[in-house]
Amino acid sequence: MSAAMWGRGRVCPDSHHHSGVGKGWDRRRKGEPCAAPSLLGRRILVMAAVLRAYDPRDFAGLYRLDQACFPAGIAYSKTTLRYFLSLRSADSLVAMQDTYIAGFILTEENPPLAHIITLDVAEKFRRLGIGSALLQESERNLALRGVRHVLLETAASNEAGVAFWRHHGYVVKATLKCYYLGRLDAYEMRKILLAPATEGSAKKEI
Repeated sequence: MSAAMWGRGRVCPDSHHHSGVGKGWDRRRKGEPCAAPSLLGRRILVMAAVLRAYDPRDFAGLYRLDQACFPAGIAYSKTTLRYFLSLRSADSLVAMQDTYIAGFILTEENPPLAHIITLDVAEKFRRLGIGSALLQESERNLALRGVRHVLLETAASNEAGVAFWRHHGYVVKATLKCYYLGRLDAYEMRKILLAPATEGSAKKEI
């Protein structure tokens, strides 16, 4: 497991969620409350987000989104974000609404373990299920690559974020004292991923 995998993480998704939809308030994971959708948000409501792999040309947009999602001291610097994205063990999915980057998730893995580094969703695109879609697709990809355990950190005071993670099957396993900014406690949360059904087993069930 790389040293980076044991670093702190965050989340800022759908509705007050962080460590993506649940980002925690860590030196690396973030989140903020949801505001009412803008007119642009209402127009886009009928359109499904398109998920795709991260492209290096997305970096500037991801950095701006991360800065908007998290406060100073928790938002990643350009150097830190670029470092995580460049890890050989990292994987990132980007959600697009038309030509806008609506959100992204960043993970790192060393099967059978993976770590959610951050989950960010732009304020005007929250509460549309984008954070959940990013998380579910990321988990599916991780499971296909042999990951069976996923961990993350989220601020203990971030009730909406904790609720988001619980909703998606994550369980609190430990409390990390003074994890964020040297004064805010965080929860370490984990989830067990089921192995994907093989073609053979799928046929037997039919």
